[in-house]
Amino acid sequence: METAKTVTGLLRWALRELATDNKSAVLDAEVLLAHLLQRERSWLRTWPEERIEASVVRRYRKLIRRRASGEPVAYLVGRQEFWSLPLEVNAATLIPRPETELLVELVVGMCRSRPAPLRIADLGTGCGAIALAIGKELPQAKVFATDISKKALTVARRNRRRLELNNVKFYHGDWCEALGRKKFDIMVANPPYIEEDSTEVEESVRTFEPYQALFSGEDGLADLKRIISQAPNHLLPNGTLLVEHGHKQEDSVAQLMLSTGMFSEVGSHYDAAGIPRVGLGRMAEPIDDDLW
Repeated sequence: METAKTVTGLLRWALRELATDNKSAVLDAEVLLAHLLQRERSWLRTWPEERIEASVVRRYRKLIRRRASGEPVAYLVGRQEFWSLPLEVNAATLIPRPETELLVELVVGMCRSRPAPLRIADLGTGCGAIALAIGKELPQAKVFATDISKKALTVARRNRRRLELNNVKFYHGDWCEALGRKKFDIMVANPPYIEEDSTEVEESVRTFEPYQALFSGEDGLADLKRIISQAPNHLLPNGTLLVEHGHKQEDSVAQLMLSTGMFSEVGSHYDAAGIPRVGLGRMAEPIDDDLW
């Protein structure tokens, strides 16, 4: 029977188990222990000599070994914060990144000056992060979110119920497929945009996060091409498309939008690190033939 350990003792053991080049080792060790104890991380420092039950010790050791193998902390604890929303995540969903909050920021900024009600579509919603953040900030908007993964949508719907954001609805389908004939003021997407043979992807990301949510053909543009070509069929006049893209894809995304002949005011927005992150295009106003 495994004997109980103290908080300090367990954390020291965890740091030995985690890779020495793991810069987040201290944070990871504390987050996982606090998760099992259902405490705040500050509690661990306040009560360092508190003894931990043997059953918790066993569970903690299993989590630390999984973390040492590269499994993301978000999957180990089953949640990730995005736009201050605590979201359930699992291996069926991409882990939402802080830089993706730029999409939400841009949409909310655009909608503040537009008359309600607005119709917004989020393509490839995953755990629902973008759609739910927009739904929270714009309670008068109607948010339609799609995903090809039924497992991801199950997680997204649980997040919606827990957050009580009933202005967000989820639909199963590949990109615009599930939208039918609906048209929107704004469409957003954080699609897969990594080249299949990219050497810039961390091994833990490649191993544990869903492949189809990360990689998109040899040039990383396969899904962006589909979204940009389909979106004009679902945007209202003056409607806006915003897509997250890779740091080397700014020009390619702009050219894709311009090549449709449907978008004007094409441009890019940079994230807090100064990296081009979001491509944007506004539907050109239809020409009134009566003027000719």
